[in-house]
Amino acid sequence: MIDSLPETENTPMTFEEFDLAPELLTAIAAQGYHKPTPIQAQAIPAMLERVDVLAGAATGTGKTAAFVIPALQYLLDEPEHTVHPRVLILAPTRELAVQIHQGVRALAAHTQVRSAMITGGFNQGNQVKTLRQSTDILVATPGRLAKMMEEDQVNLSYIELLIIDEADRMLDMGQGPTVRTLLESIPGDFQAGLFSATLSGAGVRKFAEDILDEPVEIQIEAPNQHSSQIQQITYLANDLVHKNALLLNLLQDASCASAIVFCNKKERAIALTEYLQSQNISAQVLHGDFIQAVRLEKMHKFKTGKIKVMVATDVAARGLDMLNITHVINYDLPYRGDIYIHRIGRTGRAQQVGISINLVERHDLKALERIEYHLQQSIPVGKIAGLEANYTRKAAKEAQAKAQKKKPKKNAKKKK
Repeated sequence: MIDSLPETENTPMTFEEFDLAPELLTAIAAQGYHKPTPIQAQAIPAMLERVDVLAGAATGTGKTAAFVIPALQYLLDEPEHTVHPRVLILAPTRELAVQIHQGVRALAAHTQVRSAMITGGFNQGNQVKTLRQSTDILVATPGRLAKMMEEDQVNLSYIELLIIDEADRMLDMGQGPTVRTLLESIPGDFQAGLFSATLSGAGVRKFAEDILDEPVEIQIEAPNQHSSQIQQITYLANDLVHKNALLLNLLQDASCASAIVFCNKKERAIALTEYLQSQNISAQVLHGDFIQAVRLEKMHKFKTGKIKVMVATDVAARGLDMLNITHVINYDLPYRGDIYIHRIGRTGRAQQVGISINLVERHDLKALERIEYHLQQSIPVGKIAGLEANYTRKAAKEAQAKAQKKKPKKNAKKKK
């Protein structure tokens, strides 16, 4: 059975109301967190009550801190001397695992809590050495953790709290069976929290039933919603040359301090980056073929402002979670509405206003309609002086309908 957690007038407005340890409050303040986000306001007290939690929250709502804070408080409340991890956090990708581990280390900065990370792309021998030094919180991806479990290099017998982040993406990647096998290695009872961008669909529900025991359900935003702090706009493009001119104009605008430009394919991202560099735009490309060390170096340069524009594919951009991205530009529209929401969620974070821009050619209009249907809202079309398109959405739709009528039906019989 899943119980919903009602919103009440007693919803915490400050982190002090959670009765957290002083060293934890110091770290929270150092991160610039002034008041709990909605997911934090509901998930933190539920997890501190030691109940299982099923939480749905969109990207950029602060869900990482929503489970890291109670995990740290749990360890501070009940310290134990063991070299084996007591908290396990599973993430579907190494980029997300890196991001979570960074969050753990930042929030644990004034405590004696130790953390480690196990994920592909890093030297396994070094990971084993780190684990043997004593670890309270283990952040891992299912594949590498399962491999190390088979080699008897990790002991999950002491796990008391399990967190699964981005469960929907984990299932999309086919990691469900691996996770279930890993959980069989935990012999005792444990508290669990399952966090997902969306709770819709039988897959996540069944996954939750297998793992959680009478959880409290928290749904902050419906799966087709996005942050209200993101301003969305579409610019129509005649062709690729026109699209590039629009992109340059947007990136050179004074309001654009840091931008992610999304492309659907690696080759497209590489070509676009080379073009931007030829136009003296500080840009680098990020795609899935780079080794982890190179990815981390590129992301660090982007996060520290040494690079203004990151041209990325969806797979590569999963670890690009930062607070100061002003613009997300869809150079290529994604194929699905949920991917669109995940993309634009890179901006407008932590109560900051963000801008999401779609560059749309005629052949992209169908994809735009699918995204709008998923959002249950239309995205306004803007114009840049001197770079107006030579068509409108309405005219393009009418022309397409007219062309469809002229096409002969495939099964139509020829007249004698």
